[in-house]
Amino acid sequence: MLIVQKFGGTSVGDLDRIQNVANRVSATKKAGNDVVVVVSAMSGETNKLVRYAEHFSANPSRAEMDMLLSSGERVTASLLSIALNEMGFDAVAMTGRKAGIVTDGHHTKARIEDINPEVMNAAVKEGKIIVVAGFQGVNENGDVTTLGRGGSDLSAVAIAGAIKADLCEIYTDVSGIFTTDPRIEPKAKKLNQISYDEMLELASLGAKVLQNRSVELAKKLNVNLVTRTSFSDEEGTLITKEENIMEAPLVSGIALDKNQARISLMGVKDRPGIASDIFTKLSDSDVNIDMIIQNKAHDGTTNIDFTVPVGDLNDAKNIVDAFVASGDIEADSYNEKICKVSVVGVGMKSHSGVAAKAFSTMAKENININMISTSEIKISMAIDEEYAELAVRSLHNAYELDK
Repeated sequence: MLIVQKFGGTSVGDLDRIQNVANRVSATKKAGNDVVVVVSAMSGETNKLVRYAEHFSANPSRAEMDMLLSSGERVTASLLSIALNEMGFDAVAMTGRKAGIVTDGHHTKARIEDINPEVMNAAVKEGKIIVVAGFQGVNENGDVTTLGRGGSDLSAVAIAGAIKADLCEIYTDVSGIFTTDPRIEPKAKKLNQISYDEMLELASLGAKVLQNRSVELAKKLNVNLVTRTSFSDEEGTLITKEENIMEAPLVSGIALDKNQARISLMGVKDRPGIASDIFTKLSDSDVNIDMIIQNKAHDGTTNIDFTVPVGDLNDAKNIVDAFVASGDIEADSYNEKICKVSVVGVGMKSHSGVAAKAFSTMAKENININMISTSEIKISMAIDEEYAELAVRSLHNAYELDK
């Protein structure tokens, strides 16, 4: 098999852990597999480099930051390659440039546009273990770029697609994907497998194991993805096509997102295009809108409620305040003490009653649902933040996810 293995910052956090990774990679190679490894910077290294830059400038150039921050992954790749060579394996470290990763020109948050796998393929044919510095590539001008949050996962998935790997393993400090956060519900179970779409929903709804950019790319490139821990030999969770899963469960997981704020617009003028004007302005400022409720008032005006990530709240306030000042909106209010709890499962497509059970569970616990949004495989409810963990545990129990 041709396997891509990605190790995150905690997995390569110090020299002993890098040796542990070398042992794991060597065992995979000894088992008769070809291996390409993608590594992150050692934990804490990126933050240290940011502090160094801020010592000289409060607003350093993004291009220079890319040059600086990409060095962390190169250090890890070189150290792991040195360790593997010392163990008697033929290993070679590669930068994103040498691995053929070409990105667009958006420094610090670039997107991968293409990968030329020729150099990697040649090294694999020679029997070498390749260790690629994740999180980075080069743009069409040859400038170093970085891929933003979750960039090393993205590097691994893209490389797996480019070299047509049989499997891409993402090693982290957790053992897989759970039915919900075990810190909230100790009865949470690890899932053996989950579909791309379910994982995308869970990732976008607050599950922190994988970034949704990586899952989206895995689905697009049809890469079988496994997330597992680097600190034991425990089996992980396979993320794959829905049709590869023999018996899809009714509900796969419960997600919680506390990074939510509610914006209420009262007395919105009833004129054609007003909602479009408001949400276009928000979109132009990169404010991410989630749930939306619109109600017609008795006086002919409209009330609109919607949620945004807490980090987008100030930008949203500035835009809404301008509409209030112009008289298009009579009043507005904001609530940061809310959260979003979601029920996710591909089995919803073919079963009725999932939503009814969610709503009745909330009612039994006297939890008021402020807003609701649904998709084919998801039900999300905005509730007061004080009931967040109670809601997660109650829903987990209601759908019997501990069995």
